[in-house]
Amino acid sequence: MVLTDLQGVGPKLSEKLDALGISQVSDLLFHLPIRYEDRTRIHAIGSCTPGQRVLIEGRIEHSAIVRGRRSMLMVVLFDGTGRITLRFFHFRVYQKQQLSSGTRLRCFGEIRAGYKGLEMVHPTYQRLSGQQEEPIADRLTPVYPSAEGLGQKNWIKMTDQALSLMRRGKLELEELLPLSLLEQLNLLPLADALDYIHRPPPDADVAALIQRDHPTQKRLALEELLAHNLSMQKLHRLQRAQKAPAMPPGLAAETEFIKRLPFKLTGAQQRVASEIRNDLEQSRPMLRLVHGDVGSGKTVIAALAALRAADNGYQTAISAPTELLAEQHYRVFSTWLEPMGIRPVWLSGKVTGKKRAEALQRINSGAELVIGTHALMQKGVEFSRLGLVIVDEQHRFGVDQRMDLLEKGGKFGQQAHQLIMTATPIPRTLAMTAYAGMDVSVIDELPPGRQPVTTVVMSNERREEIIQRVASACAGKQQAYWVCTLIEESDVIEAQAAEDVAKRLQNDLRGLEIGLIHGRLKPADKQQIMDEFKSGRIHLLVATTVIEVGVDVPSASLMIIENAERLGLAQLHQLRGRVGRGSAKSSCVLMYNPPLGDLAKQRMEIMRQTSDGFQIAEKDLELRGPGEVLGTRQTGMLLFRVADLARDAGLLKMIPLTADKLLEQHPEQSDKLIRRWIGDASRFAGV
Repeated sequence: MVLTDLQGVGPKLSEKLDALGISQVSDLLFHLPIRYEDRTRIHAIGSCTPGQRVLIEGRIEHSAIVRGRRSMLMVVLFDGTGRITLRFFHFRVYQKQQLSSGTRLRCFGEIRAGYKGLEMVHPTYQRLSGQQEEPIADRLTPVYPSAEGLGQKNWIKMTDQALSLMRRGKLELEELLPLSLLEQLNLLPLADALDYIHRPPPDADVAALIQRDHPTQKRLALEELLAHNLSMQKLHRLQRAQKAPAMPPGLAAETEFIKRLPFKLTGAQQRVASEIRNDLEQSRPMLRLVHGDVGSGKTVIAALAALRAADNGYQTAISAPTELLAEQHYRVFSTWLEPMGIRPVWLSGKVTGKKRAEALQRINSGAELVIGTHALMQKGVEFSRLGLVIVDEQHRFGVDQRMDLLEKGGKFGQQAHQLIMTATPIPRTLAMTAYAGMDVSVIDELPPGRQPVTTVVMSNERREEIIQRVASACAGKQQAYWVCTLIEESDVIEAQAAEDVAKRLQNDLRGLEIGLIHGRLKPADKQQIMDEFKSGRIHLLVATTVIEVGVDVPSASLMIIENAERLGLAQLHQLRGRVGRGSAKSSCVLMYNPPLGDLAKQRMEIMRQTSDGFQIAEKDLELRGPGEVLGTRQTGMLLFRVADLARDAGLLKMIPLTADKLLEQHPEQSDKLIRRWIGDASRFAGV
């Protein structure tokens, strides 16, 4: 059933909904509320206290437009127990006429303490006619995630219609879980669960609903986790059924490459390199995730894989999420592989004109190694023999982007091998669920000589002491980072802007050369600053989190992270990993704005206690869920609508076995589950 079948939904509204991934009436039922409002009882104004969100009713005593810097419509409401002032800063003239003295009014909003007593700012309201009693809601009122041009009344009206159609059996909503499973887990049928979630009774456990921890939501979470696992398994089976170019050993080239390296491979690097070599020898596509701690040495593993592909006459495409990281890869791979006769091609959105035309011609002519950003997926980029796709920093890279790149290899009747890399250590439970069917390699050993980083937590009230620490480090011919979270002042986030910090530090540290790097700089300017920092001409680099990945300066031994309480554990660990790469003893100062909340205190303590990325990832999963661990908003893989891998950990154990049974006994149900929950990502699942 299409959306325009609903009353009040025309082509324009349908288009807005489609942009949110809602194209069918049934999709509305899976667009779940983010919170609920209790409009089932009317509160006496005299009993209200600030902070409550309540429904009140009374008669307007006074109404006036107050002129000033900001015009305001002010209404005083009285119900016999007390008075409250309603303030409207955005209003129409007709509202003044609507809200005239003597009018009965029912309002819902948050109670605030004002100058002259209780207030509500921009409450929702309903005018009541005469003395007749108007009915009130008999269920909690949902509040939906929305977009511009879509008010809550729209959502409620549309969802009510969808629920009504479902109850009357006119909206097909198939039960996709086996009855035996529902009985085993004491779960509600799908229709009952959805009805409860959208219109819960007044006595519902609202806290559990908001936390997505209610049994009705657990039932949906189970479906979603199953769909995700099934899609990954189907992808794996699909890829295994396809042909890929077999790449037998070229040991002479690999041996020569390893000899030329200025360091010795760790045991973990050798093990992972061997696993990849074995994959590449097969005529079925490799689908392997390599993850490890910051600085564990993924890049050399990628270089060995690219060398194997080139030795067999195939192209490798390496894609990174940022210009800075991609360009660093280009420089490192050029240094390593040009002596082996492999000259990489560089391609990004900034490469234009003759340089772009030359790059495209080289790619089309069979250049062995192509390195770039998302520009590699654009139209006009045509490979002649793409055999290997390497995606760096998976947690920063979308599934659709990766699929676009893979499909460029599929044009030749063979599927390219795929190697995914991330410097985010992934907890075992998460890896098993998120990457079901994918081969996983772990680099769990750091290169010899890496120095442990001492982490201290300091209030910004000790800023002068921290500045002196920077001066002392730089006087000893060491270098330092000063990381800020913004490049401009913001009224929303109370953080020092990087530009402002750089100016202040320039005054405080007059003897030092200070550089500034952030995401708005042109790539050439970024690279120039990084080159000057690497060469030692810049002593202190003030930066945003643009340096989170890919920046390697061995002489940098001190990092200051400002407003550290605003960052997640994974990001803090990534940033800290920029120091400790040389022989000097290294330190990281986590500077915070007091007072610290409980969650921030836990993060700071974990960072202070351990530098083990795997332990940190486990704690991060425990504290914040998978979003920070894998960057769920960016991967397209773990962007769950209901499920949460940390909160729903109790369901994870049964997912693989249940998924296997569904694939074996109910394959048609499996496909429907994937389509229901994965949506546009169905091509990723091979369905």
